Parts: sequence; C-alpha cells; structure tokens
Amino acid sequence: MSSTATLAQAQAVSPPPRRRGRGLRAGEGRAGWLFVSPMVVVLGVFLLVPIIMAIWVSTLEWNGQGSPFAGGAKFVGLHNYESLLVTDGLARKDFMISLRNTFYYVLFVVPLQTALALFLAVIVNQRYLKGRSFFRTAFYFPSVTSSVAITIVFLFLFQNSGAINKLLGFVGINGPQWFADPRGLFQVLGDKLGLVSVNSPPGALTGHGVLGLTWWDWLSGPSVALMAVVFLVVWTTAGTFMLMFLAALQDIPVEVEEAAMLDGVGPWQKFRYVTLPQLRPVLFLVLTLGLIGTWQVFDQVYLLGGGNPAKTTLTPAYLSYRTGFNDFNYGNGAAIAFMLFIIITVLTLLQRYVLRDRDAIADKRARRAQPRRTVSR
Repeated sequence: MSSTATLAQAQAVSPPPRRRGRGLRAGEGRAGWLFVSPMVVVLGVFLLVPIIMAIWVSTLEWNGQGSPFAGGAKFVGLHNYESLLVTDGLARKDFMISLRNTFYYVLFVVPLQTALALFLAVIVNQRYLKGRSFFRTAFYFPSVTSSVAITIVFLFLFQNSGAINKLLGFVGINGPQWFADPRGLFQVLGDKLGLVSVNSPPGALTGHGVLGLTWWDWLSGPSVALMAVVFLVVWTTAGTFMLMFLAALQDIPVEVEEAAMLDGVGPWQKFRYVTLPQLRPVLFLVLTLGLIGTWQVFDQVYLLGGGNPAKTTLTPAYLSYRTGFNDFNYGNGAAIAFMLFIIITVLTLLQRYVLRDRDAIADKRARRAQPRRTVSR
C-alpha cells in the first residue's frame, strides 16, 4: 500500500479536531473566572481605581477643597513633578533630602537584616540544637509585635540617659544624643579620624552639588538618629525573613549535603557552594521584600519625630503624607508617591537582573540554538 493511501486512511479514522474554546476546558475557564471574579472586582474597586484617581490628582493643584474630579482643582500637568526634579525650591530640596536619607537607610538595613535572618535561620536549623522551638519563637516574636509599641520602647532605650548610653558608658564611650544629633555618620567618623571637620567642611564639597544638594550633604551618610531607626527595623524584620530562609533550608535534600561532606567539603565551603545556591529564589524574595519595605518606611519616622532632627530622618513616604495632609498640597503629595513607586519598580527590576539564574538562561539559549529535527515522511 502506498504512503498516500495510508495517510488518507489515517485521516479518515481520526476524529475531526475540536475547536479551541469549547468543551470541557472552556467550561473550566468560565468556572475559574466565576470563582475569581469577586476578588477581581474588589481589587479593581479598591486598588486599580484609587491608583488611577491618584494619578489624576498628581496632575492637579488641589488643596483638598471641593472635588478634584468635578472641576474643583486646577490642572497643572507635570508641574508637580517638575517642582520635585527640576525647579529649585523647598519642595525639590525636601524630596532630595528624603531620597538621600532613604538611600543610606536601604544601604544599611537590607544587607544587615538579610544577613541576620540567614544567620538565625542556619542556627535554628541545626538538628542537634536543644530548644529549637523556643529560639524560633523568640527570634520571630519582634516581628509580630506592634511596630508602634516597639518604636516607643526604642525611644526610651535610645534617650540621652537611656539603657543604650548606659551600656556604652561602661566601656568608656560617651553615647551620642541619638534623636537630637543631625550630623551624618560618615562626617562624625571623618572628624574622629582627623580626615575632615564637621564644623568646617572642605570648600569643594560645600559648593554646587547635584539635584539641589551639595556634595557635603550627599556624602554625609546616615544621621545618628537614622542609625537608631536602622537598629530598630533590623531587629523587628529579621524574624520574618528568618522563617523564609528556614523553610528553604529545610527543603534542601539531605543527600546533597551528605554527598558534599563525603567529598571532603568543609562547613564554610558547603554553605557557600552547596547551600547558598539552593537559596537563590528565597534570597531574591527576601531582598525584594526588604527593598520595598525600606523604601516605604513610615511609622517609625512618624513616631520618632517626623523627620527630625533637621530632616535627617525624613523619608519619601512620610514626606508624601506631610505634604498632602499637613500642607494641604495633595497634588504634590501624590506626585511624591508615584515617584517613589517608579524608584521601587526600577530597583526591583535591577535586582532581579543582577540575581538572575545565569546557568538556567544559558541552558535555555543553548536549547534554542540547537537545530530542530525534521521528520521525513
């Protein structure tokens, strides 16, 4: 029998192809949309619609009087964004100060809380550690405690006559005025080492800088007050990320670690070349959540003085709140919020690019580069 006759006979026996979108799978799709539709409606009404409304408010000059959607505000286009980025003035200076503060805040908090969380997770994951349940609960307890309560406790601890300065006094260190010292940490260290003077900085650094701030302001580092906030946030967030790392550590197959030990790998090499690569997805999650959370810090700043001393603890989130609800400049406040959204999105995408799995990408490209096999009839 010829190949043409065989092909015709096979086509006659096989059933006709079913149209896409009908049958059982189409019913499953409709049922799925039916079940998720309440949440889609809720997200649309309480998330998407407010975001669109806030974008519109950011293009207005609105003081809160009247409705911004019924002609009660003046349309100014991108003027609010220009006042933050281009136009010299108090709005631009405050926004840049908040970005500087948050940059140093993120620079200290994210690595410290990630390293501490991973360290705690490795400790409580030890099989032969006695009282593992107690230590897990103790390390996680600050994360479930009210941030307001913990902030008030830290406010008393870091007072001039508080417990922190008392402990520093036992080792001969005169503790600083934590929430009243506006000097930058790098400036203080430079003054102690004799490199620069806080009271008389170099003239080259006090001249024209960038984006409305001098180089002396950009290079000052986090203030002493901001470092107290750093200690507070690292202590309260490390427990949550510890649980994420702990779940990932318990998911690593025991055979992999045992094989590494049989090959003569030491503890540090096993952690670096065996354990840590297995934690890449969780590490990306922890860094992303830490990055987003640190750029959105608000409650600690609000309770510890509202940006004082001398605006060295001012953050974009608190500045947006203060501009809108205290200064009644809701358009500028909404613009600050969306600038913060853009910054977080860009940094998250950059972080995702840096932590991408290069081996998986290389394997995928290699498979795509392979020539496709053709089946001859």
